[in-house]
Amino acid sequence: MKVVALIPARYDATRFPGKLMAKLGDRSVILRTYEAVVKTGLFAETYVVTDSDVIHKEIIDNGGQAIKSQKEHECGSDRIAEAAEQIEADIIVNVQGDEPFTKKEPLTELLSVFEGPDADQIDLASLMQVLTKVNLIEDPNYVKVVVDQENYALFFSRSPIPYPRNKAANPKYFEHIGVYAFRKQALLDFYNTPMTILEDTEKIECLRYLEIGKKIKMVETEYMGIEIDTPEDLENAKAFIED
Repeated sequence: MKVVALIPARYDATRFPGKLMAKLGDRSVILRTYEAVVKTGLFAETYVVTDSDVIHKEIIDNGGQAIKSQKEHECGSDRIAEAAEQIEADIIVNVQGDEPFTKKEPLTELLSVFEGPDADQIDLASLMQVLTKVNLIEDPNYVKVVVDQENYALFFSRSPIPYPRNKAANPKYFEHIGVYAFRKQALLDFYNTPMTILEDTEKIECLRYLEIGKKIKMVETEYMGIEIDTPEDLENAKAFIED
């Protein structure tokens, strides 16, 4: 299989505009993310896909590969799907641009499902991690996922799912980590389908895949690293580097 990594990189992030160009040590967040993905050695090619001339120049000037989006997009999947139309690949991995500490091991685990016994059933795969703190389970900024007995996604929500009507059942809660591995056709099918009602309601793009009948294999993993969603996250990341 030819596996390609695409890193969607939108400049005007809602909670932290310009965060991908913020300095993290001696390099920008997006350049660190790009270099971390390349360093894994898992991909035939790695591209940053962006709406920003500044981000495009940052990657190109530092010897990387970048693609400029030709359209406005609502979500990262749409952005990389536009680029994927012109790229030869069997599997396309989406790593968020604000993941400068991306590690090889979780991505290896993610890709391994396409060589497993149920590989022919999988349209895309994604990562999840256990949530234990009540405040995070209840926080709508943390997307939760519930899975069946084979770890296929049943639903994603910003609400706590499952609802603990019977607390004695001791349910396990999972956070969805927004790193995906798509079969190219599944990504293009998503791109060619208008936004669905559940996706629009929750503002969670992977619900569109479920609504159009795609099977999502979830892979439990340890935390990928520090995501840069807020200025506070950036300060935490700086402290992590210094340590």
